[in-house]
Amino acid sequence: MKKILALVLFFVAFSMYAQQEPEERQHYSQFDIATSLKGNSTYGEIDSNGVRSDYWFLPDGLSVKYGIGIHHEKWVALGIHTEIDWLGTDKLVIVPVFANLRVCPKIGKESRVYLQAGFGKSFGIGRGSLIGGFRKISLGIENDEGLSLFIQISNFGIPLKNLDSAASLSIGLSLFTF
Repeated sequence: MKKILALVLFFVAFSMYAQQEPEERQHYSQFDIATSLKGNSTYGEIDSNGVRSDYWFLPDGLSVKYGIGIHHEKWVALGIHTEIDWLGTDKLVIVPVFANLRVCPKIGKESRVYLQAGFGKSFGIGRGSLIGGFRKISLGIENDEGLSLFIQISNFGIPLKNLDSAASLSIGLSLFTF
């Protein structure tokens, strides 16, 4: 199934690239920075200093991503991306490498909403040979300059403690240059 999906993504990318004239070929690069979030187990409680915990989620890591690829009129894009994810509570550093498909229709004169899906491999650093299947989905809103705010769910496919695979929920900023 994964080989078929990779073949379909390659065919779509090749078709997009082949239909453009050499001087019209559109390339993009993307840079993201995000923080992973963890549910606050003490939400609503009051600590010994009398301070109430009012946040549903707390920051629990950092993620930096970079990718390049081709796009068609900023509406659809396909690229290859990599990132470094640090999950703080789990004390885990993961480096995924993945294909990224992006659909980004306009919703206003100067704004777009986008949905990104990524599929690839993830590699755990510093804990032996941890390798897993990586999947992610992102939803964001972007302005005309390519700056966007997004939320992302990632599954790294690496078993961790009593979980089948490590996962994260992140919120961050992204910069697309076309």
